[in-house]
Parts: sequence; C-alpha cells; structure tokens
Amino acid sequence: MTRSEIDKIFRDEAGRALATLIRLVGDFDLAEDALQDAFAVALERWAGSEVPGNPRAWLVNVAKHKAIDRIRRQAVFRGKQQALVHELELNALGPDELPATLDDDMLRLIFTCCHPAFAPEVQVALTLRTVCGLTTAQVARAFLVGEEAMAQRLLRAKQKIRLAGIPYEVPERDALAPRLDGVLAVIYLVFTEGYVATEGADLMRPDLAAEAIRLGRLLDRLMPDRAGIKGLLALMLLHDARRAGRETPAGDIVLLEEQDRSLWDRAQIDEGLRLVDDALRVPGRPQPYVVQAAIAALHARAASFEETDWPQIAGLYEVLLRINPSPVIELNHAAAVSMVDGPARALDLVDAITARGGLRGYELLPAVRADLLRRLGRTEQAREAYRAATESTQLEPLRRLYARRMREME
Repeated sequence: MTRSEIDKIFRDEAGRALATLIRLVGDFDLAEDALQDAFAVALERWAGSEVPGNPRAWLVNVAKHKAIDRIRRQAVFRGKQQALVHELELNALGPDELPATLDDDMLRLIFTCCHPAFAPEVQVALTLRTVCGLTTAQVARAFLVGEEAMAQRLLRAKQKIRLAGIPYEVPERDALAPRLDGVLAVIYLVFTEGYVATEGADLMRPDLAAEAIRLGRLLDRLMPDRAGIKGLLALMLLHDARRAGRETPAGDIVLLEEQDRSLWDRAQIDEGLRLVDDALRVPGRPQPYVVQAAIAALHARAASFEETDWPQIAGLYEVLLRINPSPVIELNHAAAVSMVDGPARALDLVDAITARGGLRGYELLPAVRADLLRRLGRTEQAREAYRAATESTQLEPLRRLYARRMREME
C-alpha cells in the first residue's frame, strides 16, 4: 500500500477515530497526539501489506495504547495518581468493545463543541479542527485571522473543556434544545466540507458528507417532529444525491447545467423530497434549513436545467433573506436572479454586496462575479475576476474550472 493510499484512509477515518479517542481519554490534545502516533505506526506497518479489515478500530486501539504510554509518562514525571486511575480505566476497554461504540462518538463530540459556554465562532472553529480535520491554518483562513491567533483560540477552548469539566456526552432530552441551533450549524458545516472541500486535489470528501447525513438521521430520531432537523437532513440528502454527476472521472467539476441527471441518486432524492414535505407540515414560522431544502427540491424535481423553476427559487431566496439574512444568501439570491432577470441585474446586486464589504475574503464572490461578466460578454473584466477567484481558492478542481473558463473566452 502506497503512502497516498494510507493518507486517504487516515483522512477518511481520522474524524470518527478522534471522536472515540476523546471519549476514551477525556482530553482533546492527548487524543490528537495519540492518533498521530497511531498514524505513524500505520505508515510503518501497512506499507507493502494489506490494511486491516476495520482500519478505524485498528487506529483507535493503537492510539489508545499510545495514550496509555503518554499517561504513564505523565504519572512518572508529575506524580498524578488520577492519571494512573485513568490508565486502568482505559485498559479495561477491550478491542472487541470498540465497534459497538464508534458510531455515537461523533455526535458526542459535536455536542461538546457546541456547549453553550462557547461563543458560536468558537463552536465552529472547534468543529472544523476536530470533526472536519482541518489544520489550524485552514481554520484560521476560514475566519480570516492569523494562524497564531486561531491556535490560541482553540487552545483556550480545549482548556475550558478540561478545566470546567464540560461533559463529553449527548445531553439529556430537556437540555438538547438550547444547543440544537449550534449542533445543526456544525453538522451542516461538516457536510459542506464534504460537499466542496476547503482545499486540496479532490472536489469532495464523501466520507464527511455521509457522516453528516448519518448524524442528521440520528438527531431526527432523538428529536422527532423538529422542522429544522428534517429540513437540514433533506437539504443534505438532496445535495448529496447529485454527487455522481458533479465531477468527471478525472476529477474536474461538472457544473449543474452540464450534469447528467440520470446519474443522480433517485432513491435519495425521493427520501429528501418526503422530508421536505414533512418539514413544511410542522407548525410554526419557516425554518431556514427548510427553505433551503425547498430550493434544493426544485432543482431535484426539474427534468433539466432549462426546466428549473428559477422564479420560485429566487422567491424562496427572498423568503430566506427575510428570516435569516446574510451576505452569502444575498449572493445566492443574485445568482438565481441572473436566471430570471438576466446577468446585468444580478451584477448590480453582486456589486452592491461587494461595496458593503460583507463578503470580503469570501472565495466564491469573485467567481460569481466572473461568471456574470462572462455572460455579459465583458471578457477582459471576466478574466480579471477569474484570476482573482483562482488566487482566492486552495481547491485544485476550482482552479482548473476557472482556467477552463478563461480558455473558452479566448
């Protein structure tokens, strides 16, 4: 087995393995260090041989023993009896016990990240770092702050978990509701990283998308008849259903208007559409995830790109702007308006967003603007915008898409 193949397995399994290790050792930093130790062992043992049947359980078991070694050293140098007690508790967990506990650990980790003691931006940063597996530098770039500042923010959050004794658990039913908005936001964040990766050679990380959908299903069972949960689950299912049509075998992006809709997962679309209907029937004010799912449903129901109900999509974005205003939704609304009123009207909206500065540093802003300029025939300005979009992204498939667009204009 090659290094790149081992790297991919580790990337796919690291999030859930880390979640289990945090439950076992009760410490974020110790769990992360132990997992890195296990990966180093995997590089040595898996090279030139077959990977274990359950690589995640293997990584957890090896990392668990590496954590025990670290705890022993701490006990020797610091004389902490509690560390020895902790070691004995870890040793009491046999390898046969791991597979039964793996599936719930990610949800526990997300609820820990979304504890009310943390500000929303800290909840998001912790999730990106621990659940999505982004580096500190990548998380810092997402927040438009320096790497050192983000490292300190994450360090303080982990210390708060340890010193305040924040439990690593899914809270009791009556304590679920106060954390629900944060939990839904970070699950969607996990899905988004799986749907369009932050950087790298691959457009998608299907492992993260599948994990987010699994967590959405689990939440729906924990808290039935919640419109927001059903809406988020529907939204993820409907987007993920298009996965097979979103890239070529070579890994290049296939835009929505060019996708072969026969490749879309119809069973997943049917499930998503049922969930949208269920969510819309729940009494109460419209929920943002439900409105977004309704937009995704219109795309899924359309037999072709040309037959998409763009006026209704633009109208739903207007509803979304009223109940959950944000510059990103404004940008999506502008893209929908371009399909109804034309690119010139949409460009006015995008330029207004740019002038207000709400999306400064948002990598898709120059890409949307470039597409509108291209459609208007303003070639040189479009090239300039595509160059700006290329500089702003670390994702190779997007860079290739922008290069292709510039070649087409020539």
